Amino acid sequence: MLACGPVLDEVVVRDVLRTALRSGGRFAEVFAEERRSTSIRLDDRRIEELTEGTDRGAGIRVIVGDTTAYAYSNRLDPAALTEAAEAAAAAARGSGSTELVDLRRGEPLVSVATDEPMAGVPRDRKVAWLREAEDAARSHAPEVRQVVVGYGDSLQRLLVASSEGTWAEEERHRVRLIAQVVAAREGVVQTGFEGPAALGGAEVLEAHPPAETGAEAARIAVTMLDGVPAPAGELPVVVGPAGGGVLFHEACGHGLEADTVGKEASVYRGRLGERLASTLVTGVDDASVPGAWGSFAVDDEGTPSARTVLFQEGVLVGMLYDRFWAGRDGADLTSNGRRQSYAHLPIPRMTNTSILPGTSDPDDIVAGTERGLYAKSLGGGQVNPATGDFVFGVSEAYLIEGGRITTPVRGANLIGNGIDILAGVDAVAGDFEARPGTCGKDGQGVPVTTGSPTLRIARMTVGGTGG
Repeated sequence: MLACGPVLDEVVVRDVLRTALRSGGRFAEVFAEERRSTSIRLDDRRIEELTEGTDRGAGIRVIVGDTTAYAYSNRLDPAALTEAAEAAAAAARGSGSTELVDLRRGEPLVSVATDEPMAGVPRDRKVAWLREAEDAARSHAPEVRQVVVGYGDSLQRLLVASSEGTWAEEERHRVRLIAQVVAAREGVVQTGFEGPAALGGAEVLEAHPPAETGAEAARIAVTMLDGVPAPAGELPVVVGPAGGGVLFHEACGHGLEADTVGKEASVYRGRLGERLASTLVTGVDDASVPGAWGSFAVDDEGTPSARTVLFQEGVLVGMLYDRFWAGRDGADLTSNGRRQSYAHLPIPRMTNTSILPGTSDPDDIVAGTERGLYAKSLGGGQVNPATGDFVFGVSEAYLIEGGRITTPVRGANLIGNGIDILAGVDAVAGDFEARPGTCGKDGQGVPVTTGSPTLRIARMTVGGTGG
């Protein structure tokens, strides 16, 4: 079990920060955490994995000019922390001295309060949730051949303290259940995936019943068995709720993270204030969304969560900063300094990134499309932030014919450029939805959500093998 009280004693933190500043650093920081987690995997009716554990450690960062040094320890005793602080100080030497500012202690924060934390839920109840999801998937249709269900929860207690006086503590409860289903018929094999996630405790799986998760994954897999080859060429593309958020996150969001911009690897460098998207597009990154998978009370540098507007009615107005890049650019912090764990340096990362709702009716958007593609949900993809060019797979898609959604299609890819796609949005509905995921960058994975309403892109290249 996790201990009560602060992750580290204030006296220890002060001593570690003073040690980290000995070589002339202008800024020093301690990030300490305790994380208790559970992971369970059910594969074809058998529990193949059940792990529980607690990880503790701290990272010490020192900044001198444009140089950052980082050292970490998987122990929280004073000797280990002092050794890490000395290592970081030795790697980042400056010419001046920095005095430690009094630490401004406040009350520990909880991202989302929960009446039933997962740490107190017995294993057999968690396993029962997985079996509910599997049973629902298998009973959906005889074509279901394989079902894999995964469950994970974590309770993270963290402390961020810095030489500038920051002292922030937070407790984060996260829960996720995913189902992946394989369906087959007459030599055709398709997969379906569903994976709700949120901050909170057992109430998360009350809001997203495991049986519904399993049934939805099975529905996708079985539906796609009837798919025809996706069309190829330029078409209007209607993207279903939440799908546009995936496009926005991958094709645009990474190019708006300050490290990408600062390294001259972003197509958005030097373009603040330009109208780069349709006037219908307002896009935000918002870590303060209650209960969202990518939310928190403070980021991993102790900055309070906030909403950052990136595009305002098509105009590029904002970018995403951590402490290092904000200091370098003379910009305000945007609560986007994130790290996977104490063993990782914080870098600018998205949180909950969304295209905000518009005023169109989603049915009218489809009805106004004579021939096109309806991309209900997107899969994985690749993007080059320096150019904005991307390719995304579509996990569930249908033809639009005569203003109606008709035949499912397989093998569709969306190909384009982030700026061109945003400029091509000609309709945005009001039916907003968001989906959770894990965003990978520089070897670190962090929880995020992507959201949007139904929207239409007037012309987009669809890669497929059909006519």
